[in-house]
Amino acid sequence: MTEASAPPHRGARLSRSARRAQLLVAARDVFAAQGYHSAAMDDIAEKAGVSKPVLYQHFPGKMELYRALLTTYADELVERVRTALSHHTDNHARARASVAAYFDFVADEGSSFRLIFESDLRGEPEAAAVVEGASSRCIDLIAEAVTTDAGLDAARARLLAVGVVGLSQVTAQYWLDSGKVVPRDEAVELATGLAWRGLAGFPLINPPGTG
Repeated sequence: MTEASAPPHRGARLSRSARRAQLLVAARDVFAAQGYHSAAMDDIAEKAGVSKPVLYQHFPGKMELYRALLTTYADELVERVRTALSHHTDNHARARASVAAYFDFVADEGSSFRLIFESDLRGEPEAAAVVEGASSRCIDLIAEAVTTDAGLDAARARLLAVGVVGLSQVTAQYWLDSGKVVPRDEAVELATGLAWRGLAGFPLINPPGTG
């Protein structure tokens, strides 16, 4: 979601989908700044430039709004990883693209990344299910590639995929928190090098074009 801009004036006419996107942007900013527990629906309505009844027309409560927000950005992260894997057939390039997907997500939507991985609501089952589901889907995508190319069984491929996802998430988060002292491309190369030195140890048994 890239519609992060100043909310339109109160009363501006928008389509339902555009209004929903606008409300999610406002909610993202408020939740990121205040945390779930401190944020109020009044704050979000004010940030969006709408009345509270308009906000409730789209989201019946704060939890529903928060879950919709998490789902939006979790889906975006999964799609970034899916695209990264699908655009490359060379294993090293796919490893780099997977790592880069996390760095790009952090760079483009830093507050969204924090909502997903640093939320003060992580202990709540509804929110945790969204985050865990996104991580699991990313792991599935990488595990499928590892299984196909290295000939590992599902359990072992998934274990390696968990490592790649964990490495990508933690290093990208640290890169953001450290003020991006290391340039983005260099940081991606460093993280990719660490991941690739492990993955490259498994033989490629299904080279591109061999079926």
